[in-house]
Amino acid sequence: MIFSAYALRPGRSEPRFSRMLCQGVHRFGQKLIRRRPLEPREESESGRAHCLNTIDLTALGVSGTLGAGVYIVVGEVAVYEAGPAIIICFLLAGLSTLLSGLCYAELVAWVPRSGSAYLYSYVTMGQLCAFIIGWNLILSFVVGTASEARAWSLAFDSLIGNHISQAFQGTFSPYMPYFLAWYPDFFALGLVLLLTGLLVLGLHESVMLNKAFAGLNISGLIFISISGFIMGDLHNWKLTEQDYTLNTSESTDTSSLGPLGAGGFIPFGIEGILQGAATCIYAFDGFDVIATTGVEARNPQCSIPISIMITILICFLMYVGVSAALTLLVPYYQIHPESLLPQAFLDVGWRHLRYVLAAITICALSSSLLGTMFSMPRVIYTMAEDGLLFRRLAQIHARTRTAIWAILASGSLAAVMALLFELTDLVDLMSIGTLLAYSLVAFSVLVLRYQPEQNLSQNETAEEEIDIFQLEARPLQSVPEAENSRILKTLWFPSSTIPTQKSGRIVYGCAFLLVLLLTILSLILALLTSQVFSGLPVYTTVAVLLLLITGVTAIIWRQPQNPSPLHCKVLCWPVLPLVSILVNVYLMMQMNTRTWVQFGLWMGIGSVIYFGYGIRHSLGENNDQQPPASNPQMLDGNIPGD
Repeated sequence: MIFSAYALRPGRSEPRFSRMLCQGVHRFGQKLIRRRPLEPREESESGRAHCLNTIDLTALGVSGTLGAGVYIVVGEVAVYEAGPAIIICFLLAGLSTLLSGLCYAELVAWVPRSGSAYLYSYVTMGQLCAFIIGWNLILSFVVGTASEARAWSLAFDSLIGNHISQAFQGTFSPYMPYFLAWYPDFFALGLVLLLTGLLVLGLHESVMLNKAFAGLNISGLIFISISGFIMGDLHNWKLTEQDYTLNTSESTDTSSLGPLGAGGFIPFGIEGILQGAATCIYAFDGFDVIATTGVEARNPQCSIPISIMITILICFLMYVGVSAALTLLVPYYQIHPESLLPQAFLDVGWRHLRYVLAAITICALSSSLLGTMFSMPRVIYTMAEDGLLFRRLAQIHARTRTAIWAILASGSLAAVMALLFELTDLVDLMSIGTLLAYSLVAFSVLVLRYQPEQNLSQNETAEEEIDIFQLEARPLQSVPEAENSRILKTLWFPSSTIPTQKSGRIVYGCAFLLVLLLTILSLILALLTSQVFSGLPVYTTVAVLLLLITGVTAIIWRQPQNPSPLHCKVLCWPVLPLVSILVNVYLMMQMNTRTWVQFGLWMGIGSVIYFGYGIRHSLGENNDQQPPASNPQMLDGNIPGD
């Protein structure tokens, strides 16, 4: 008997260990999806003045989006990735941004307050999704600052005859590793550190100065576009090897010429267009200002999506106009990315415009750099105040009323990246982070439409408990069969016309499965485009994936949607969010290995911070009841003193 008792003890402890393990996993999962509770919409909307019309929102979107992207992206993409087909690159990038913008507008509608994607995802999707989006927003701001500072340095250096770069190259280039820039840009480092110091001392953003720079920028781009179409030569879109040989023999500096590729309008093929489109995402970053001010719109249901579409259309036309003008003025392999506009007009004989265009370039880069640096510490401050980042980063200086540690941390990181990284690497790194954030926004919207209200009724919980007890009371043999039949019936014929916890979990599971299938499909399509492999098995795999995606999408479509009235909803539901995810993931697959390694390191650092610190120090972990998201400083994304 004694032996039997001891022999049975391990068997008795196994169910207890399994229950403890399941409870631990359940508690860990609950931490990952912990959300901020929503307040009633009427309370949050009552304090807002609905004064912005479609034109006002469009003006905000254009000024926030049409910044330094044209001076940073166009040259690199035209010379090394797409040639004159950069027009198609901007078309694909604009399509991806448009789909993501419409999804972003609905995500904002679920939280009727101004703020950032981090705050919206925290309120709606939970802590892990919010941290990933917030961490990528930090990457976007830091890399944006570094790339704009590097572009500012290149533009200024070109204006004075490239003396700065020549001095740095001659001194430091032999000692630089291959994965970093050719030379350390100490000028860009000093520029970022100078602005960081001014922010610490309490420098305030000038709205009038930003408007003046934005107006000057748009006027200059319109002039460039018109001049290019007047003085351009269509033969530059049909260049051949003979033209390249002739230009090489006439050029005094053949090292400044880019590659010819195959010549013609699409010199680097479809693969080059797709890689260029992924890079051009950088140029469309900033439209989210429309969605974040949606609660102040007079008719948000109509004005937000219309203004987003108009903004992206205007920016697309400006980018296309400048790209077409440049590739018509000079052969694409003769474009100088570091001195995009001044050098192009110098090559066609308009020498007197060189300094004017250089001044416009520096003004546009200055405006964009200041705007990015003002916004950069805000998301860090908010995440630190929530406990997801180190709380010292949320410390406010008593005299200057600025988040001094957030400013110093972000400014120092941006300065180091501007010092050591090549401009093209910075642009690609920012683009891949932006595409991931776009994908998460589309995923969030796809799931949110089918979730019940946060405050679940007692009746629904009681009904689920009754169902469980009824299943337990049945014979063991009938449980699997009855459960399987019930699950299949629930997938296609939901028992309720409003979302329940069960239907919400079904959508969660199907959405995760769809993301996996879309990722596999994007990877296969990317390999097909690069001609890594092909054949009947590949096409069969693609067909099977499309059938699975269609079936899972149909299951989601059959689930009941949340009837809450929203001022903006995505059209063509649920196809549009899925297409947005597919396009974004597919463009991410076009990035090179170096960009993926750098992005993986950034996400790895973020994972260590979150699982090592943030998950244990977040607001919900330290408080029994989460505070409502009503702090205006956090909701508006503003730091006191800014």
